[in-house]
Amino acid sequence: MAKKAVVLSAIAILIVLIAGWMVYQSSKVEYRTLDGLLKQARKGAKIELTVADLKSGGIPSLYTCDGKDISPPVKWENLPSGTESLVLICYDPDAPRGTFIHWVIFNIPPSLKGLPENITKTGVVEEIGTQGRNDFGIIGYGGPCPPSGKHRYVFLLLALNKKLGLKEGVNAATVLREAMDNIIGYGEVTLTYKR
Repeated sequence: MAKKAVVLSAIAILIVLIAGWMVYQSSKVEYRTLDGLLKQARKGAKIELTVADLKSGGIPSLYTCDGKDISPPVKWENLPSGTESLVLICYDPDAPRGTFIHWVIFNIPPSLKGLPENITKTGVVEEIGTQGRNDFGIIGYGGPCPPSGKHRYVFLLLALNKKLGLKEGVNAATVLREAMDNIIGYGEVTLTYKR
């Protein structure tokens, strides 16, 4: 009888350990996916953000593939104390094949109050920051160009308490993984575009 109780206790402990390991593994997978990283990046103090002087509404066609496809002006206020650099990511969560990255720029100096319109599509932009590769396969901004229908475009600004030691041309997931433990604030604006 005592032997049976010991075996049952051992089985129960083993089940708890396996369940705990499975929960841990699933959270690690979530953390590794782009959508999981984008979700977890929203932490810390709230930053006021505007894109093309908009906090909501439609993206002007000037900033899309139907216009000049130039980057829009972005402005922010209320950066948290201790901000050493900023990251800006623009993405489309409604793309047919999943989240589509339109822009990644990091190591933006916190002394700036925003980004000007029409940033060059080069890796390092003097006094502005370093740009990553978008899902069009190019460095810099690639504007909205949905195949059809109305899509959302999220501009996510992250305040970090350090500069990132990354080179130009990295993807958004790499930037987010490197930034994750150092995010102290965020701001976001969701705009739409329809074709």
